[in-house]
Amino acid sequence: MERYVIAILVEDQPGILTRVSSMFNRRGFNIDSLTVSATEDKGFSRITISLTGDESVRTQIVRQLRKLYNVKEVKVMEREKSVYRELALIKLRNSPSTRQEILSAVDIFRSKIVDFSPNTLCVEITGETSKIEAFIALVEPLGILEMCRTGIVGIERGCSFLNSETSL
Repeated sequence: MERYVIAILVEDQPGILTRVSSMFNRRGFNIDSLTVSATEDKGFSRITISLTGDESVRTQIVRQLRKLYNVKEVKVMEREKSVYRELALIKLRNSPSTRQEILSAVDIFRSKIVDFSPNTLCVEITGETSKIEAFIALVEPLGILEMCRTGIVGIERGCSFLNSETSL
């Protein structure tokens, strides 16, 4: 099983996210993460989906996505030719006994504190999923009170574009 990241360029119309996510549900595919954002073109949005499967699953998903109304382009983001990032906000228990350890972890992982109170610290961390998971594993014993994560966003390196001729 391999992890795939698929970028989908869609018309910015009501209901398109429902159509895309329903296609996964109807086919029995699980979405690991899903992110939707505006693009440089005001008439289009970008859906980035991360999923796990084999080559036949990837091929079937790409074919089914291309059949959907309002989908302009579908592209599998190749790992070695793309940059992936994720964001997490993590609220930690703040106490004199754990504060220095938290501050050291924040420094080592090049994250930042975005909110500070006498009882809590809120840390923002961005990077690849493995970096975020490593940070979570490190600070979990210190007391995670709340956590939220974005899905993966990705962009191809160099001069490749989602709507270029090299699309899958």
